[in-house]
Amino acid sequence: MNILKQKNWKISENEVTDESLFEQRRDFLKLGAAALVSSSVVAEKLAAVESTKRASLQFTKTSFGKDLELNSFDQASTYNNFYEFSLNKEDPAKLAHTLKPNPWEIEISGEVERPMYIDLQDILASYPLEERIYRFRCVEGWSMVVPWIGVTLAHILKKAKPTSKAKYVQFITELDPEMFPDQKRGIFGNVPYPYVEGLRIDEAMNDLTFMAVGMYGKVLPNQNGAPIRLVVPWKYGFKSIKSIVSIELVEEEPLNTWQQINPKEYGFYANVNPEVDHPRWSQAKERKLGSFFKAKTLMFNGYEKDVGHMYKYMDLRKFY
Repeated sequence: MNILKQKNWKISENEVTDESLFEQRRDFLKLGAAALVSSSVVAEKLAAVESTKRASLQFTKTSFGKDLELNSFDQASTYNNFYEFSLNKEDPAKLAHTLKPNPWEIEISGEVERPMYIDLQDILASYPLEERIYRFRCVEGWSMVVPWIGVTLAHILKKAKPTSKAKYVQFITELDPEMFPDQKRGIFGNVPYPYVEGLRIDEAMNDLTFMAVGMYGKVLPNQNGAPIRLVVPWKYGFKSIKSIVSIELVEEEPLNTWQQINPKEYGFYANVNPEVDHPRWSQAKERKLGSFFKAKTLMFNGYEKDVGHMYKYMDLRKFY
């Protein structure tokens, strides 16, 4: 008989907001404040989100800890940073219909014994999908809590058999101007494309590091990074790269997109740290979507017991 030991980061499944509450169109809150949005704005956002029907997923319902209140599907799917569509957080839900998430392949290459391509349908059909409820903290000072569905990154990487030379993992978003309108703007785009992110190999293999293919019981909405995205809950949200097509294991630290744009403000690690402010604002507090008051930000976003050992001897002000 297998005994499943609960981990300290797990949150109670009972705290997931039922998607039926979203479907009933009741008591919508403006994102980031406890004020009702106008009916016209609600209708527009709902029409955008519901324009593409999302298939239900088969996954293991895992019981996660307690004391966290989840955000509604509406909040999590209509307030998104996805610069390939827009700088405005409400625009991706309206514009992301151009993203075509099927068919989709991810290439795993570099310092591995078994380079491979993984088809999204193979992941959906043959990988042990599970639901995990994670805190999500944006570097901009807002946060949310989302029930993601997917598989650990370690489970995928182990199939490719990383070599001893694999020190880092680099991720790349799809480059397709027909799917992503901002990519058509070339050097005038919101960011340099394709979007690039990276992790140290021990971070990538940590049990918390997750490849999400769904949320709230169904496949990912396009604006949330369909069809597959990274979720690294102890790091600021920009590390959780969306719409991934390439995973390369490398010897040298990758130059990530935000490091390239502004290295003085964005480092490689981007660990949530309330004691290290962004040069232009404090990181000590955050506002959860739908909440009026700010709350104290937790070290490593509340996952210190699970990840703190990886940075034990590092100066977190230098390696920010």
